[in-house]
Amino acid sequence: MPTLDVREIMKILPHRYPLLLIDRITELQPFAFARGYKNVTANEPMLQGHFPGNPLFPGVYMIEALAQLGGTTILEPGDMARKVPYLAAVDKAKFKRPVVPGDRLDMEARVTKTKLNIGWVSAEAKVDGKVVVSAELTFSITIDPSAFANDATVLHL
Repeated sequence: MPTLDVREIMKILPHRYPLLLIDRITELQPFAFARGYKNVTANEPMLQGHFPGNPLFPGVYMIEALAQLGGTTILEPGDMARKVPYLAAVDKAKFKRPVVPGDRLDMEARVTKTKLNIGWVSAEAKVDGKVVVSAELTFSITIDPSAFANDATVLHL
């Protein structure tokens, strides 16, 4: 699959600014792996208060960026417009180094297992080739109700 820019990523994921945390997906093989990156800039909203005079990209946002990338790996290409991967669990998260404005968060997510509507992904991010965060992520894959908002055949209970 070719490189996906932010417009194409928004066709897969429901996230929008300021919570869309992937700038580009450089490789994507559904049900296998994905690679992408986030450019961390000084004007990120969360850096204004984390921390004044010493801005650090928060760990929770690093996990969210990995989850967004991981979510793209567990959807079939035909299902991307109809299903949403919800983050269900984060295990074995490790933060190794701080991430600061000017860093490029290079991310990789690998599917380790899928079963019915659950997917497990191993993910890590690096800056300048050094691991800054890693985690094991679990997703629940659900039907996106907005995909059927205008479909008269859907029964609403």
